[in-house]
Amino acid sequence: MLGEEYVCNDIPSDPRFEKGFLLFNSCEWYLAHDIFEEIWHETYGTSRQTIQAILQVAVAHVHLQNGNTNGATILLGESLGRLKKVDIPNLGIDIELLRNAIEERLKLLQAGCDPYECDNPVLYKLV
Repeated sequence: MLGEEYVCNDIPSDPRFEKGFLLFNSCEWYLAHDIFEEIWHETYGTSRQTIQAILQVAVAHVHLQNGNTNGATILLGESLGRLKKVDIPNLGIDIELLRNAIEERLKLLQAGCDPYECDNPVLYKLV
């Protein structure tokens, strides 16, 4: 699959996507970032926005782990902005639940509260 460019329907069938999905949901943020970044580089169109948003959430959490709340706040805000676009493809993921989790964590960060007072964002597959 390396070197191919993806359209929306190809991404969920990529084994790397499933691996990134599992790493993200296990809070293995840096490893999830690596996988989603690789896919992002091979993706074009509006699907690229979805992958970039997921990637930004993972990187935001790497920043949180390193104590960089400002960097995390910026990336979560950018990710949320991408996920609120009307035409963004869901890639088989419940985008609304992801947006809600990001929004909750972002509000805590913006208020100067502990961002871990809420659940970590997770990727839920649509049934």
